Amino acid sequence: MITKLYSAALRGVDAFEVEVEVNARNAENPGVIIVGLPDAAVRESSQRVTSAIMASALKLDVGIKTVNLAPADLKKEGPSFDLPIALAMIGASGNDALETHHFCVVGELGLDGAVRPVKGVLSIALKARACGRKFLIVPEANAAEAAVIHGIDVIPVRNLRQAWEFISGEKRIAPFVLDRRAFFESHRSYHVDFNEVKGQHHVKRALEVAAAGGHNLLMVGPPGTGKSMLAKRIPTIMPEMTEDDAIETTKIHSIAGTLDTKKGFLTTRPFRAPHHTISDAGLLGGGTNPGPGEVSLAHHGVLFLDELPEFRRSTLEVMRQPLEDSHVTISRAAGSLTFPARFMLVAAMNPCPCGFYGDIKRQCRCSVKQIEKYRQRISGPLLDRIDIHVEVPLVDFKDLTSDSLTGESSETIRQRVAAAREIQVSRFKVDKLTTNSAMGARQVRDHCKLDSESKGYLEHAMQEMNFSARAHDRILKVARTLADLAGKDDITGNEMLEAIQFRSLDRQLFV
Repeated sequence: MITKLYSAALRGVDAFEVEVEVNARNAENPGVIIVGLPDAAVRESSQRVTSAIMASALKLDVGIKTVNLAPADLKKEGPSFDLPIALAMIGASGNDALETHHFCVVGELGLDGAVRPVKGVLSIALKARACGRKFLIVPEANAAEAAVIHGIDVIPVRNLRQAWEFISGEKRIAPFVLDRRAFFESHRSYHVDFNEVKGQHHVKRALEVAAAGGHNLLMVGPPGTGKSMLAKRIPTIMPEMTEDDAIETTKIHSIAGTLDTKKGFLTTRPFRAPHHTISDAGLLGGGTNPGPGEVSLAHHGVLFLDELPEFRRSTLEVMRQPLEDSHVTISRAAGSLTFPARFMLVAAMNPCPCGFYGDIKRQCRCSVKQIEKYRQRISGPLLDRIDIHVEVPLVDFKDLTSDSLTGESSETIRQRVAAAREIQVSRFKVDKLTTNSAMGARQVRDHCKLDSESKGYLEHAMQEMNFSARAHDRILKVARTLADLAGKDDITGNEMLEAIQFRSLDRQLFV
């Protein structure tokens, strides 16, 4: 007897439907044969499935079970096919045909029949809905993640017997219901706030401008000045994610296996801070079975690279493409996968290897050659892609010892940032852009027109500081953001001077 059931597999950030077919026939030497381009984890499922069925006291005829995973030309990976294979094998051992075309099933099985969580359930839920499936049977731990998607009933199961009783009609299980609005509101809080940062008012201003326009930012200063502390608070002043943005970001984290199963969904902007020893594949994505890297895990959030010159130069250079295109394409012999990577790059570094070059209180121990070698680890093309450069000095003693939180709260700053973002969304409605940093040459020409005063300031800066053509456009984009924060329709001399000041530090350090 042949039984069919539907499941799904992952390819990049999306899923494709898989038809699980089981043919049971009598034979002297019983066994399970799995075909359809399975990987090692799928082939091993035969042992887990057989043990789980026996432990659940469910019927399994003696004989050969041939399991086909269609389409046969796409590789199937991971243990998520355990549950659908087990259910199809039980169905093939019975005499009654099952109505299975309404079901999509995923889940890993333990030897005792327990159903364990799997990766990528959000993408699978989207695909199951698109294919017209009515029910999605998932491990109980994945229910909240899948229930974010409307239009399909999510059935949480704890073990194989419970899943079989539901699919055979013996028992009814209520669909998992999630109030998305209430869930979003209850999980949008942060544990840090900008009013905890003392002093550094000009740095806070730079971070506000960066968040308002989606600009990349570099902080330069000696150790202990609060660079990491400031960076960790940037997500708290960025506009709240929309539901579509949250779904897109959650898909990536679910596929990578970094999603908190207790929450089941990302409602706050991600903050990723990889160590400087990270590999190219770890940052960009890849591997034998290509998965998302840190640049994709930071999608719609912040990628923080502390001690920037300590990263391998080759590792930093691979970021140039995602910084420009907002996505990563990983090519392998079997094909290419594309992962989204629209993130805000925030980097921090010391001015020299010892960290005290230019400090009026502590003497630098580095030679000129050491300083030059240290700074040359960062290429000019990468620096050109960082819109804002800001110096982070030591905090004044009076600010440091103050007991009061006199600075603005993250909520206050976020309101200004959100207002500026709304202006940008309205401006770029036709172009389908959301931030000034994403402007192309045409948008810069149309929306960054200068009066004679601001044009004179920019011309002088280009000649004196030897800025590149890319830096020229970056200055215009930052000036446009400054005007948006001020509620101005046009860029004036004040915005242009501040934008130029945000680009002047790299001319002092790296020329």
